[in-house]
Amino acid sequence: MSCYFLKTFYIVLLSLLGSGSTVTLKNSSENGEAKCIEKERQALLSFKEGLIDDFGMLSTWTNDTDCCIWKRIQCNSHTAHVQLLHLHGNYSYTPFLRGAINVTSLIHLQYLEHLDLSYNLFFGIYIPDFMGLANLRYLGLSNSDFAGRIPPKLGDLSQLRYLNLRDNYLWGEIPIQIGNLKLLQYLDLGGFFLSGKIPSQIGNLSKLQYLNLGCNYGRNMGHNVSNSLSGAIPFHIGNLPLLHTLRLGGNFDVKAKDAQWLSSLHSLTVLELTSLHNLGSSRQWLQTISKILQNLTELRLVECNLLDNDIQSLFQSHSSNNSLSLALLDLSSNMLTSSSLQLLFNFSLNLQELYLPHNYISLSPSLCLNFPSLTILDLSYGDLASSTVLGNFNISSKLQELHLQSNGLIDSSFLISSTSIRNSLSSLLHIDLSNNMLRSYSIFHWLSNFTTNLRTLHLDFNFLEGSLPDEFGKSMNSLEYLFLSNNKLQGKVPSFFGNVCRLQVLDLSYNKLNGEFPSFIQNSSWCSRPIFRELELSYNKITGKIPESIRLLSELEMLSLDGNSLEGDVTESHLSSFSKLYILSLSYNSLSLKFVSSWIPPFRLTYLALASCKLGKPFPNWLQTQSSLIYLDISDSGISDSVPEWFWNKLQTIYVLNMAHNNLIGSIPDMQLKLPSRPSINLNSNKFEGKVPLFFLQASELLLSSNKFSDLFSFLCGNVTAANLATLDLSDNQIKGQLPDCWRCVGRLLF
Repeated sequence: MSCYFLKTFYIVLLSLLGSGSTVTLKNSSENGEAKCIEKERQALLSFKEGLIDDFGMLSTWTNDTDCCIWKRIQCNSHTAHVQLLHLHGNYSYTPFLRGAINVTSLIHLQYLEHLDLSYNLFFGIYIPDFMGLANLRYLGLSNSDFAGRIPPKLGDLSQLRYLNLRDNYLWGEIPIQIGNLKLLQYLDLGGFFLSGKIPSQIGNLSKLQYLNLGCNYGRNMGHNVSNSLSGAIPFHIGNLPLLHTLRLGGNFDVKAKDAQWLSSLHSLTVLELTSLHNLGSSRQWLQTISKILQNLTELRLVECNLLDNDIQSLFQSHSSNNSLSLALLDLSSNMLTSSSLQLLFNFSLNLQELYLPHNYISLSPSLCLNFPSLTILDLSYGDLASSTVLGNFNISSKLQELHLQSNGLIDSSFLISSTSIRNSLSSLLHIDLSNNMLRSYSIFHWLSNFTTNLRTLHLDFNFLEGSLPDEFGKSMNSLEYLFLSNNKLQGKVPSFFGNVCRLQVLDLSYNKLNGEFPSFIQNSSWCSRPIFRELELSYNKITGKIPESIRLLSELEMLSLDGNSLEGDVTESHLSSFSKLYILSLSYNSLSLKFVSSWIPPFRLTYLALASCKLGKPFPNWLQTQSSLIYLDISDSGISDSVPEWFWNKLQTIYVLNMAHNNLIGSIPDMQLKLPSRPSINLNSNKFEGKVPLFFLQASELLLSSNKFSDLFSFLCGNVTAANLATLDLSDNQIKGQLPDCWRCVGRLLF
């Protein structure tokens, strides 16, 4: 979820739309061209009102400016109609949008051709049908946590060329109306939860060039869910003649005629088949894939129960290393051994990416491999426990990524050394050794001597003991991401981290590190820019106070210090430089937060965890400035006050609220609120009284035990239905009388 995807989507878009409307992010009013139409400007402002813009993506969308100069918008240079809304987020980090999508506002954008809402956080929201947008050609909604069924009305968007709904929480069958999109060139419905048969109508999309139904490419995991596409593949010779990319995921009943259709796709260069469990038993399919192999640049056969013999049958007719253009091969989650790896060596000339996780591959001294063009090798979740890894890794002088997680690797796997090995590993940028059985410093010695340009290192979930050696810190000057969590590391946090000026993410959580708060902060002052974007030291044994010098880490976006023995006061001065901070977690220490009531923090948090910190008796009014919160835990924090009305408004955007084990008093106002996020609310062990407000029924989990609530009837028997409430705890309150029969309307309730 990075800028790589953004660039990829735009390359695809430009190639697909070809002679259609030109796509550019240049603002049309910059050269004195037509200014935007007032009705459309008001529609955009109305659309913005429903969104929660935590990171200022829409900061230029203001009431007194020309919408054609707003960022992420393009207007037609002659008519000034809005044609493009590029609201693509960056879900992994920032920025991203969340909230509600006001489709009614978009209807006024009659000339809109391009709408991209992908990589945002619309958790649990149903996909709108976007009716009224008759000119829409591009609709990107991927990776945004939409939920529900695919709206059949999408089939009425007759001008669509591009439709991408991949990686959302979509279930049910694919609507047959998708087959009405006769101009469609790109269709991606990849996801884990779609079920039923592939509609035969999709075969009539004669202009389609890219088709993904059910695949989640780029994820090294099995399909492994109860719902998946199944049945026959309904395509025949003559269907989808322009297809260059085909990705099918599901337990399909493959037939010989399907193989004939596959062989007729003369433009096909990318083929992915996932969870076709009977692929190995279909001789026609294996023969067809072998036949078209010389045309493919990417082949993924994932979780298809393939054996070594099946791989041999795929490649046996291709005797020359020069006969294949295959650059990417993914055979994840099959039943392959080292024999297949040795076979692939004979066809390795152009191979750049090789994915073999979740197989039975081991390495032996007799296995001599060299893949001259290989940049990515994934052997994770394999059988390398008895292998001497270093002795067999003269694989490629171009290797940049090596994935060996979950292989049972031990210290002796990294003992052999040679000049040729050093040369072969000097190009490595990313290595993942997580979830193995490494214990001693020998792995750090190996890394220090044989990987000189590393940027990303995963050693989390091992059994590493002792302290981090100084030689490791001195040799890791290029490191940007270091993950060492869930080990048994001891001693103080090394000061050399302050000298690794490129370090952006440091995760040392869940170890046994001790001593006072790390001194590397002072060491970092000589770096040309602030180090660290993320610092995670949770669940160690770090003591003392948080020094005010932490302000030097002014680029911090995430600070996690939970579960240590930190003490003392945290004041405004500690956090005053953190303008980019959006995750702050200080729970389970002995810290006291002492902020003046008028303090306005420079950051906008989305995640705040202060459980067991002392916030003082008055309710923390500085929370009023935090309009972007998704997760808030201020349980057991010593608050003894009523909750102001402005706070309950925050439930409209919060997903998790925990204020249990305080001394919160008074009644909760019965406000007219909508809670689209269906939050989890925990108010256990307080002194709330009176009626439970009706808007709480919109929650998914409601924990209200050990309070003084007295009226259950008006709560359960009101006009509001509790369609999403799955857990309700009202024990140990002051409710009297019999349980009213109307509780049965809470259909999902678990007892």
